[in-house]
Amino acid sequence: MPKKKILKNAAAIVTCDMNDTIHKECDILIEGPKISRIGKDLRFPEAETIDATGCFIYPGLINTHHHFFQTFVRNLQTVDYPNMNVLDWIREIYQIFKRIDADSIYYSSLTAMADLLKHGCTTAFDHQYCFPRHAGKKLVDRQFEAAAQLGIRYHAGRGSNTLPMREGSSIPDEMLETTDEFLSDCDRLIGKFHDTDPFSMGQIVVSPCQPINCLKETFMESLSLARDKGVRLHTHLGEGENAGMVERWGMRTLDWCREIGFVGPDVWFAHGWELTPDEYEVMAETGTGLSHCPAPAVLGGFNIIDIPAMLKNGMKLSLGVDGSATNDSSNLLDTLRMAFLMQSFHSKSRGGAPTPYEMLKIATRGGADVLGRPDLGSLEENKGADLFLIKTNKLEYAGAVHDPANFLARTGVTGPVDLTMVNGQVVYQDGEFFNVDQEGLFAKAEQVFDRVICQDNPAYR
Repeated sequence: MPKKKILKNAAAIVTCDMNDTIHKECDILIEGPKISRIGKDLRFPEAETIDATGCFIYPGLINTHHHFFQTFVRNLQTVDYPNMNVLDWIREIYQIFKRIDADSIYYSSLTAMADLLKHGCTTAFDHQYCFPRHAGKKLVDRQFEAAAQLGIRYHAGRGSNTLPMREGSSIPDEMLETTDEFLSDCDRLIGKFHDTDPFSMGQIVVSPCQPINCLKETFMESLSLARDKGVRLHTHLGEGENAGMVERWGMRTLDWCREIGFVGPDVWFAHGWELTPDEYEVMAETGTGLSHCPAPAVLGGFNIIDIPAMLKNGMKLSLGVDGSATNDSSNLLDTLRMAFLMQSFHSKSRGGAPTPYEMLKIATRGGADVLGRPDLGSLEENKGADLFLIKTNKLEYAGAVHDPANFLARTGVTGPVDLTMVNGQVVYQDGEFFNVDQEGLFAKAEQVFDRVICQDNPAYR
């Protein structure tokens, strides 16, 4: 029999279910990886008890776009994202990205995953498109190693860039792969890591980096492989590349993707701040999802997406922190707060902004929908036991705890949570990870950072 746990006497359990249920002064019984019961005064003497008195419990946040390797390329003024367009920034930053090796992938992934878990994220998708030739092909393998060490639920996007610079891309030759190289490794990773069972801890997503920097055949063959294997697809879209796509192909990026079939319920895009209202309809009609990443939009001074209009059209929306080169942290609670404030600024004069709770549902249930995980995203019986807990008896929360649904984004709860549980296992509590020496890993990570990224690198002088 699976080991039982009970979270006892929670002040509020914000379920994010279809009925927006909030349980007051209730317990959660967990058996193995799943929630078994939610109710008052549950009694199972044999169960491990976690005292949740005075606490709010929320579904684990789901991050649908990131670049873990960029954790070692942040807090860097010499490549100044706000003063460049996206494609110029890519051209500059790739001169640093091409230094990455397998050790830096491992430690930068640990760093990002730890930050995510500390801030209530239990499922993370990473778009790993950085494959310098000297680094080998086992980089995603190192990410799964890091995920297992920390206990986070991990969806790996195996990305690639295949268009040579001489044909119009921004990618240095050291970073290019052939389509066959890329797809061969996708196939290997699917066979090794992709798990479709309920409560799966690992899946693979075929994720060519972006249409503007890839050959058309890369996207078309990615489609063929992904649909043959039954895995999902992801790429960047609508983040400044449309003018180049029109010049090259005579059409906008979404039209290009639609023409080749790179849309559908098994596809989601990152960013989308160039999408038009007509394109919202295309996204909704095809069931294609979007990961909203507010940090790079703010940092770069780009458009704020119109979430109310997207939701009105029936688009699938989720939330992503994006890579640390355009965010500088992996804090999804901070991203939730930022997204709420951006929408408040943008949308109130246009008919009303999403509430903080509606943004929370995008970051939980919306993320589960985009990733194809009906077993996650809300706190309900028979769903995965992924959650985080906030102790509310802190002075800074006085006067704000009457509304647990809107509490997080509205009051700016962006610091570390008090407990994070993934798949029924407590992986982070009261500032500590289980089976992880934070100080020791920090020291090792800094050594790798100094050796790989900083050494003889003028960007860090």
